[in-house]
Amino acid sequence: MNEFINKKVIFQDLGRKDYRETWDYQEQLFADIVAVKVHNRKQESARQQITKNYLLFVEHPHVYTLGKSGKAENLLLDAEGLKKYGASYYPINRGGDITYHGPGQLVGYPILDLDNFFTDIHRYLRYLEEAVIATLEDYGIEAGRIEGLTGVWLDHIHQKNPRKICALGVKSSRWVTMHGFAFNVNANLSYFEHIIPCGIRDKAVTSMHVELGRPVDEWEVKERLKRHLAEIFEMELQELT
Repeated sequence: MNEFINKKVIFQDLGRKDYRETWDYQEQLFADIVAVKVHNRKQESARQQITKNYLLFVEHPHVYTLGKSGKAENLLLDAEGLKKYGASYYPINRGGDITYHGPGQLVGYPILDLDNFFTDIHRYLRYLEEAVIATLEDYGIEAGRIEGLTGVWLDHIHQKNPRKICALGVKSSRWVTMHGFAFNVNANLSYFEHIIPCGIRDKAVTSMHVELGRPVDEWEVKERLKRHLAEIFEMELQELT
């Protein structure tokens, strides 16, 4: 085994945190990992450094984010509308179109050096989806994928009423990832009415509490999702205290 492979992942639950502050924090961790990789390319093997990996969980106040390939018109609110609903708006540097983050939604930001795991973005996205699918299965909710679309969906087979429960949007450079997934646990779905989610007009959005007909223990969901991520990625999670 390569002595520079590091599958230890530092886990941090940020609680409820402003989107801009969290984005800046992600950028800092991302830049630090990339800097180590750039340094390593210039060094002999004996002088190289091991890169770190991080997994952040967070809940944001109401915010809409637009990916670099998205269309601004998929946000259906103007500045006054955003103010009315107490929401922020940021064009950002991930892939994908527009999405919503807010209370009751579990947002995960894996900041991983994929050289420590596998260098395949498609596989990376499928693994994130698989961890969410396994978590939903723990609650008796059948979920899966729809061909040609990212994220995790309900009624993904017959598609009589397909609805997204988890959105994905990532950035990768030098095989280092940032951004990630937004998993609706107890999310206020009315905020999705002010966007065309992910630019998709003909499919709905849902949340665990809607499907189960009751509020869901968010701490329990976090613990289950952490376990599935660790198993699927074969990572060793280390709590940051």
